[in-house]
Amino acid sequence: MYFFDEKRKQPLHIQLYEAIKEDILTNRQKGDKLPSIRKTATLHNLSKTTVESAYTQLCAEGYIESIPKRGYFVSDLSFTQFTPPAQNRRSQNALPEAIPWRYDFFPARLRSEDFPLKLWKRLFARVIDETIDFGSYPDGAGEMGLREQIAAYLAKSRGVVCRAEQVIVCSGFADAMSLLAKLVKRRYDTFGMEHPGYHVAHKVFADYGYNIRKIPVGKQGLDLQALETSGAQIVYITPSHQYPTGVAMPVANRQKLLAYIKRIEGLIIEDDYDSELTYKTRPIPSLQGLDRNNRIVYMGTFAKSLSPALRVAYMILPEHLLPDYYESFDAHFPHVSITTQKTLEHFMKEGHWERHLRKIRTLYRKKHDLMKKALRKRLGKTFTIVAEGGGLAILIYPTRPFNWQKCKTLAEKKRIKLYFAKERSGGDFEALRMGFGGFSETEIYEAVEAFGEVWDACRR
Repeated sequence: MYFFDEKRKQPLHIQLYEAIKEDILTNRQKGDKLPSIRKTATLHNLSKTTVESAYTQLCAEGYIESIPKRGYFVSDLSFTQFTPPAQNRRSQNALPEAIPWRYDFFPARLRSEDFPLKLWKRLFARVIDETIDFGSYPDGAGEMGLREQIAAYLAKSRGVVCRAEQVIVCSGFADAMSLLAKLVKRRYDTFGMEHPGYHVAHKVFADYGYNIRKIPVGKQGLDLQALETSGAQIVYITPSHQYPTGVAMPVANRQKLLAYIKRIEGLIIEDDYDSELTYKTRPIPSLQGLDRNNRIVYMGTFAKSLSPALRVAYMILPEHLLPDYYESFDAHFPHVSITTQKTLEHFMKEGHWERHLRKIRTLYRKKHDLMKKALRKRLGKTFTIVAEGGGLAILIYPTRPFNWQKCKTLAEKKRIKLYFAKERSGGDFEALRMGFGGFSETEIYEAVEAFGEVWDACRR
C-alpha cells in the first residue's frame, strides 16, 4: 500500500512512480509481477491515466518491463546503482515544479470531451489506406483536397475571395507567420502591429530581423494616422475582434487602410483568429473580401473551434506572392502530417465541420453566458466587462483601485491560474482574461467563487 500527499506540489503520477521505484529497490526481486493498472488505480483511488503514466516512466527507465497479455514485471536490476553527490542532485538552474492548479482560466482552451473523437477515429481509419502514397513527399502547400475545402468554407462563411491554390496549410499560427516572414523579407523590412497586440506576431517578425513599429489601438481599432507616420510597409491586424481589446474596425476605416496599403504597395496580415466563435452578432465579413488589389494575407486556424493539439492553421497568399512561395525551400515539404490533413478534408467534405461548429457555438455561448452571470453574481459592481461576446474568454477590469501584483501572487498561492492582458500584449492595457472554455458548466461557478476571494483581497 502506497501513501500520497495531495498537498505536495509534486503530481500524483510522480509520487506513485517514486513509491513503486523505492518498493522495487528495497523489497522486490527480478520477475515479481506488479498489480495491473486497473487494480492499482482501484486500490489507491487514482485515475488509470495517473497509474499508466507512472508505469510508463518505470518502463522507460528500465525498472519494470511490460510483457504483452501478461502484465508488468520487475526487471533485472543486478547493477551497481550510481548515486550522484548530494550537492548535484538538483541543479541550481532546475525548472520549478509544475503547480497542480485547482482552477485554470486559460483563455484559449477547449475541453477534451468536446472534440469529436469517435467520428475522427472513424474517418482516420477510412483515409489511412492504400490511396495514400507513403513512399513520397506530399505537397508542401498542403493536400489539394483539404485546400479546396478550406477555400470553399472561407468563401461561404467569411467572404474570403481565393482559389484553392492560394491556401497554404501550416502547423499552427506561429508556423504560418514564420513562413510569411521569410517569404517577404526581400520586399519589406519594417513590420507594424497593433499595440496592445498578439505577442507571437511580434516575436516571430522580430526574430527575422524586422524593424518593429507598435501602432496604437483605439475604439475603432488600429490608429491609421499613426500607421502612416510609422513607416511600416507590412502591418499585422485583427480587425474583426481585436486582440486583446475586442474592438472591431469599422468599414470606413477598413477602406482607408486598404487605400493606404495600395498606395505604398505594402501588405496587410489579417488574423481572423476566432471568427467562428461569435455569440451576439453575425461574424463581421473579412477584410480580405473587401480587397481588390491583392494586398492581404489572410490567416486562420482550427485551434479555437476544433483542436489546438492538431496544429492545423492556414494562410491565404495573394496571387503576386505565389511565385515567390513556390520557389522557396518551404514549398517542398509539408508542415502537417498527411493523415491529419486527409482526415480533416473528409471531416469538412462530409459536412461534419459545419455540424461541429453549430454544436460548439451553442455550447460555448452557454459557457460564455454562465461565466458572465457568475462574475456578476460574485463580483457585483466591483468590475466592468471590457470585452465579451466572442472567443473563449471574457475580459474584465476593476471599477475600484486594485493591486494587480497582489492578485497574481495570491492567486498562485491559492493555485488559481490567472491570465493578464498586459503580460501577453504589452502596452498600458490591462485586464483579466477569464477563460471559460476549459471548464465544464458546473465548474464555472466553483472557479469564479474561488477567484472571487482573491479579487476581494486585492481591492484597495
